[in-house]
Amino acid sequence: MSDTASPRIELPRSLGLRDMVLFNIVTVVSLRWMATAGAAGPSALTLWVLAALFFFIPSGLAVSDLVARYPQEGGVYAWTRTEFGEWHGFICGWCYWVNNIIYYPQLLVSTAVILTFVFGSGHTGLADQWSYVLPATLIMLWVAVLLNIVGLNTGKWLQNVGAVGTYLPGLALVGLGVCAAFTRPPANPFTLHSLTPDLSKFGELNLWASIAFAFAGLELSATMGDEIREPRRTLPRSILVAAPLVVFLYTLGTWAVLWLVPQGDINIVSGFLQAISAGAGAATWVAPLAAALYVIGNLGGVGAWIAGPARVAFVIGLDRYFPPAFGRIHPRWKTPYVAILVAAVLASVFLLLPVLGKGSTVEEAYLVLLDMMLLLYFIPFVYLFLAYLRIRFRDRSPAPVAPASRPLALLVGTAGLLLTLFAMVVACVPPTSSSSVLFFELKVVGGALLFVVVGSLVYLRGRRTA
Repeated sequence: MSDTASPRIELPRSLGLRDMVLFNIVTVVSLRWMATAGAAGPSALTLWVLAALFFFIPSGLAVSDLVARYPQEGGVYAWTRTEFGEWHGFICGWCYWVNNIIYYPQLLVSTAVILTFVFGSGHTGLADQWSYVLPATLIMLWVAVLLNIVGLNTGKWLQNVGAVGTYLPGLALVGLGVCAAFTRPPANPFTLHSLTPDLSKFGELNLWASIAFAFAGLELSATMGDEIREPRRTLPRSILVAAPLVVFLYTLGTWAVLWLVPQGDINIVSGFLQAISAGAGAATWVAPLAAALYVIGNLGGVGAWIAGPARVAFVIGLDRYFPPAFGRIHPRWKTPYVAILVAAVLASVFLLLPVLGKGSTVEEAYLVLLDMMLLLYFIPFVYLFLAYLRIRFRDRSPAPVAPASRPLALLVGTAGLLLTLFAMVVACVPPTSSSSVLFFELKVVGGALLFVVVGSLVYLRGRRTA
């Protein structure tokens, strides 16, 4: 265990319970997952329940327990560093930070696509034109960045409004589904056979792994521990409030999509809007309003996923493994502005790559890079569950957060760890459309190893210069 701790820098404690509940919602919930799950059929409803039992609940309990013990800034990076040492902590934080920089462009592009439905241009091909997509995504990115730089007192309202913008159309979808259940037959059969997933098929296993990680995000709020009022109490309580709301929306939202739209017609990007349109009938204004709220929700999500990983990079900068500039805070707004700006600039580059290199090796390299991120995404969760299991196995004192029973806690942590490892194995299995198994493995496994090696080199350089 490392004795090294990041130097203490006083940051404004701007976030309360309401802010953290909304933050958890905006980081976890994405309405597009309802369409992705719905396109797989009614068995996705069972997979949501299994994912909640084996991943979401374990991750919520693990995060609640760890943050109650270690409420400092940095979250999963700080926990891993404390439990397993500096190198493991750095690799965990590095993977979390790098992966999320690639995530912003994907979220922004899907937001730009849905934005076309707000103006009634959803089927005109506008979403395929980079002359529209690129400016729209860059504007949204930098609005979120600037709001977060001027302080969480301001930036938190983007996340708060984003959570409302995400939840309201999801709630409307559920309401329309309930109304349809009393007025029309289902668009898909809901039978014991259709609800039973066939886990002998790779497609169902892959979907289960994907659905499980649609529940990821509760760990993000812990990265801002030094900016939360009474984090030991506030963060576990915010998870306890937000988690049931998330499970409710994902499961019943997917059910509503399946009740309203035939499985074969569901678009995996805009399927939730299809369902809202089908349920609203003559009220044609409902779907564009839902699309507008979705855009606001995703903008809040971008703000959250900028704010959280930037705190990880900020603490790594304080520990001198990133250049010390990452550890600077703005003299007026008291935010880690350098860490936020670096992430935003890199995200902008990743937005430009497929545009400037359209049809060239640059675009191909970008697509390979996306595949390389698959395994990196899971590494921090392996560390999260291992840290939780190690603490609960070692520490016989009463747990700060339920379950107080050590055997039950170990069972919970093991379930989360095993599902994470299972998802990593699934990520290494090439899809049937893959032309070369070897090339796929080189991209996914070799790419992840390459990033770990690069991270290790960055760590060694920082260790020498610290």
